[in-house]
Amino acid sequence: MKLDGKVAIITGAASGMGKAIAELYAKEGAKVILADLNFEGAKAVVEGIKNNGGLAKALQVNVAKLGDIENMIDTAVTEYGTLDILVNNAGIMDGFEPVGDISDEKWDLLFDVNTKGVMRAMRKAIPIFLEKGKGVIINTASTGGLNGAHSGVAYGASKHAVIGLTKNTGFMYAKKGIRCNAIAPGAVETNIALSMNNINQFGMERAGLTHGLSPRSGQPEEIAQVALFLASDESSFVNGTVVVVDGGWTAAF
Repeated sequence: MKLDGKVAIITGAASGMGKAIAELYAKEGAKVILADLNFEGAKAVVEGIKNNGGLAKALQVNVAKLGDIENMIDTAVTEYGTLDILVNNAGIMDGFEPVGDISDEKWDLLFDVNTKGVMRAMRKAIPIFLEKGKGVIINTASTGGLNGAHSGVAYGASKHAVIGLTKNTGFMYAKKGIRCNAIAPGAVETNIALSMNNINQFGMERAGLTHGLSPRSGQPEEIAQVALFLASDESSFVNGTVVVVDGGWTAAF
């Protein structure tokens, strides 16, 4: 098994890509902490993992709250003795607002969840990884973090920032045994659209010009396979980069 004995945290693990990653990590031998605001959903995933012989624990975590983030990391250490892999997957969408229409409240919310929560989890995990002399961080970015056409301004900016966090961290700690990479999924069949409200028609129409170029939607399990590679020793020389998983969507531009 590729992750035998490893301890992993996955945020946003009650559904979609986070669920698929948690299930695959457990199948590959990892002890998994499933963190999600949807506690009942996370518990249901844990039940399935345990029924298949895996080890997992559900935590209710709001990644916008510092106390929840710190408790999440502390729980992994208390429950399983250490932390080896941190997957910052939780995120929310905007309503495709362009900069002329974005409110301070929505901007702050997107950055609190998509960016500050990622930074805080990384900051809390780094001392553990430094003491061990090794550790893996995987951040879910987006193709919207690489261009300006796939989302509104707040989501796009927050994911651009996640990519910056990823590259800086990968470089800074490269000689400390810590690897930090990001996955940039394209269109994937998850329930992230449920986090959208008050869709901005102008922004949606503009983004729609590129959405039609996507060859197909991906499945969460396809993203999980990339997350497994990045978490395993098979990717030992992969650090500080972004793996685009979009079926060829962004290859044309």
